[in-house]
Amino acid sequence: MTGDAAADIGVTRFEGALPDDVSDSVSLLIAAARAADGTDPISEQGLRGLAGKIPAEHVVATTGGVPAGVATIRIENGSPNVELVVDPARRRQGVGRTLIDEAATRGAQVWAHGDLPAAAALAAAAGMTRARELLQMRRELGAESPLPDVDPRDGIVVRTYAGPRDDAEIVRVNNAAFHWHPEQGGWTQTDIDSRKELAWFDPEGLFLAFSAAAPHTLLGFHWTKTHPADPPVPALGEVYIVGVDPEVHGKGLGRLLTLKGLHYLRDRGLATVLLYVEADNPAALRTYENLGFSRYFTDVVYIMA
Repeated sequence: MTGDAAADIGVTRFEGALPDDVSDSVSLLIAAARAADGTDPISEQGLRGLAGKIPAEHVVATTGGVPAGVATIRIENGSPNVELVVDPARRRQGVGRTLIDEAATRGAQVWAHGDLPAAAALAAAAGMTRARELLQMRRELGAESPLPDVDPRDGIVVRTYAGPRDDAEIVRVNNAAFHWHPEQGGWTQTDIDSRKELAWFDPEGLFLAFSAAAPHTLLGFHWTKTHPADPPVPALGEVYIVGVDPEVHGKGLGRLLTLKGLHYLRDRGLATVLLYVEADNPAALRTYENLGFSRYFTDVVYIMA
C-alpha cells in the first residue's frame, strides 16, 4: 500500500486478468512506485492475480481517464488480502483513499510494503489498525561473510526435489508447520503446482529432509528462490520457505535445511540472500540472526475495522 485533497476519480472493477491496455498502464505505475519508494508495492502473488494467473478481483482508479492507482484483492484462507499502489505523480489527490473505500471490506488485510510513512498516514485516516509485521531480513554471501559449514546429522538424509511424488508430503509438512499462518497455511496441490510453473522454480533448489529409517516421511524442507537482476539491483537469492514438521521441532533441522539452501544459493554466484519472517516469531528470528541475517525492512498488515 502506497498512498496519498481530492480529484475527479473514476473507478472500474475487473476480475481475472486486466485488459491489455489497462495492464500496460498499471505496470508502468507499479514500476514508477517501485523506483520512488525503493520497494515492490505489489507482491509476487498480487502480480499473478493482476495477470489472471490466480483468482483475484481488481479496482482501478483513474484521473483524467488514465490509471492512477490499482488495488488487487485475493481471498486467502477465507479472508480478503488487499494490496494497492498509487502512481507517485498522482498521490495526495484522494486516489489511495478511494481504492481503500472500494477494495477494503470489513476484516480485510491491507498490505503496506516497506512500512512507508505515507502508507501509515493513509491507514490512520481510513481508520485501519496495525495488526501484523512481516520482516525482510538479508545476509551477504561473499567471502567476507562466510557461511557456517553444513554439519551432517546421523540418521538424516537430505536430498533435492524428485518430482510430483514428493508433493503430498510437502503439502502435509507445510500445513502442519504453518497451520497458524494466514497465507502459508492451508496449501493444496494447486499451490505447489502454481509455484512450479514460475520461471524461478528449480528442483535443485528445493531441499527435503527425511529420516533414514523412514525415507518416505518428510521431516522438513527448504524451498529456495532466485530473483533475477533488475538493474541497478543485482540478482538476489531467497530463503523462500523453511518448513519443519512440529513433531521434530528442536532437533536443529531448520538450521540444517537453511544452511543447505544458503550454500546452494552462494554456489550459484548470488551475493545477497533475503527472507521474510513474522516479527512475532522469536524462535525463527533467533535462528536467522544466529546465521548472520539482519533486518532490512518491514511490511505491515492493516486491518479494516
